[in-house]
Amino acid sequence: MKRSLEDLALFGGPAAFAETLHVGRPNVGDRARLLARIDDMLDRRWLTNHGPFVEELEQQLAAYLGVKHCIAMCNGTVALEIAARALELRGEVIVPAFTFVATAHALQWQEITPVFCDVEPHSHNLDPQRIEALITPRTTGIVGVHVWGQPCAVDALTDIARRRNLRLMFDAAHAFGCSYRGQMIGNFGDAEVFSFHATKFFNTFEGGAVTTNDDALAAKIRLMQNFGFAGLDRVIYIGTNGKMSEVSAAMGLTGLESLTEFVAINQRNYEHYHRELAEVSGLRLLRYDPQERNNFQYITAEIDAPASGISRDHLVQVLHAENVRARRYFYPGCHQMEPYRSYFPHARLLLPVTEQLTQRVLILPTGTAIDAQAISQISQLIRFVVEHGAEISARLAAPARSAA
Repeated sequence: MKRSLEDLALFGGPAAFAETLHVGRPNVGDRARLLARIDDMLDRRWLTNHGPFVEELEQQLAAYLGVKHCIAMCNGTVALEIAARALELRGEVIVPAFTFVATAHALQWQEITPVFCDVEPHSHNLDPQRIEALITPRTTGIVGVHVWGQPCAVDALTDIARRRNLRLMFDAAHAFGCSYRGQMIGNFGDAEVFSFHATKFFNTFEGGAVTTNDDALAAKIRLMQNFGFAGLDRVIYIGTNGKMSEVSAAMGLTGLESLTEFVAINQRNYEHYHRELAEVSGLRLLRYDPQERNNFQYITAEIDAPASGISRDHLVQVLHAENVRARRYFYPGCHQMEPYRSYFPHARLLLPVTEQLTQRVLILPTGTAIDAQAISQISQLIRFVVEHGAEISARLAAPARSAA
């Protein structure tokens, strides 16, 4: 453990890690099998347009999730846009502000107004008790987000949607491989949308998917993601290009073969962090429900500045200087980003939990690119920083006071 503040890189010492540790370093499966698939793809010269790898990936994903339909997409944002359009969302749609901005953008891009709802303080997911007050005659749907892979209050949201005649969609970007009451995420609402971006637990380089158990909706989405084509030279619906490429599907098929290993590594890291940081004052690590299937992809901490003696942002400064690229999610909240900040300048007054979380949440590195020794070093560093939090905060605040 470091003995003095001068040993910190921020105050003149060497960085704890020579190589930067990032949140979201990609998981990569068996490289030889991936390259063999790419060779096969090149030999066939079938690079896109619903090739055999895409079809195989869709079938395997549907079987894994236990869902009737899986439509692979070029990325998760386009998947959200197509799903929203297929569900005929318009007017206003209720969404959390505590999410990645793509959730809101996918609606606003289509001139649908995202109405920001607050979240539950412990799960960080959409708070069902706050939804009804936001419903107006213009409301057509709800988009829940399974933040950190922890499922939303699915039953409560389903009940509200049914009673108020609203469409219900879930952004499941974090939740591939997770379950709710024993059933895999991907089966709920009218549709669920996954991201397979490189930073996700399961990735296809870049990609996504929409899953649904609704036959008619699935058929509509397939038309929309391929320009509305229903056969050669026959267009029957307006659409766009949302297709996944063959090389992305090859990466996905390879990743699926290593999925159990990815989960085991993430769970090992999750448990190690919890052992190392369990007694740190003012730091709460979110726990996954042991009764459910989890991907353990996010090591999520909340930093209570009064209790820890240091703010989340000052802790981030120290970690970044030591080459630990911890992240502030979802700072500063969608409602504080443009154009929403200008559209809804007083939204923060209705989002007290979201406002608090954007100042407290910190995501720590995990995944196959990190090992137990690195986790121990990161944890030792965090313990040291919290132990000397008041002094570190005073030093970091001093230049700002001098400049003022």
